[in-house]
Amino acid sequence: MFYRRKILLGLMQLIGGEVEKLRLQKLLFLYSKKKKDSEYDFIPYKYGCYSYSASADLSALSRKEIINESDNSYFKEDNIDYLKLLKPQDKTYLEEVVESYGKMSKNSLIVHTYINFPFYATKSVIAKNVLNDTLYQRVIDATPNETETILFTIGYEGVSLEKYLSKLVSNNIHVLVDVRKNPLSMKFGFSKTLLKRYCESLNVQYIHVPNVGIESNKRKKLNNQIDYDDLFEDYKLTTLKS
Repeated sequence: MFYRRKILLGLMQLIGGEVEKLRLQKLLFLYSKKKKDSEYDFIPYKYGCYSYSASADLSALSRKEIINESDNSYFKEDNIDYLKLLKPQDKTYLEEVVESYGKMSKNSLIVHTYINFPFYATKSVIAKNVLNDTLYQRVIDATPNETETILFTIGYEGVSLEKYLSKLVSNNIHVLVDVRKNPLSMKFGFSKTLLKRYCESLNVQYIHVPNVGIESNKRKKLNNQIDYDDLFEDYKLTTLKS
């Protein structure tokens, strides 16, 4: 089992094995903020901080019948002590989160994360209703408002789906143009269908333009800078001129 899934199960174990889906996302987010490199990253979403990767892992655990789920909650089904399988510091972080926030209701956790991490409330559909005017202004202030038309480039090597999407949101990107010849990836969320879905969930239009991509067979033997220079020279002389 992936270590990150043991984190999810350890957190569920600490809060009694049953937890509302939104509460779990908020508690996991607060855990992630204690770590320099957390197992899960988050995006600003309809109800604040949200991890697509955690949601996908929970669905996988449900399919394996390690947990069960209803429309609104998750239920831990096995009796394994996952806390014993965690690194001591991670176990401590989880215990601290549950000690501080484990008794808070879903709505209280939503408000707490909105107040303390306003960027993650910038896509919320309920922020204006659950915050007073002063606190809601902090969300407005955290909302990217760049109006100048700018062309950015972005890659996804070394970053999670959530970090990638957060870069788009924080830079007020409205259109993502995917120039990969074959928009497939073993990395979660970066194949065309899922990436398009996740972008559009954040009001970012996804467009695929394969004609300007590089053929995969040309990228197989890139061992040094000379190889890359030759590749890009060929790209300029062929693809960009066609």
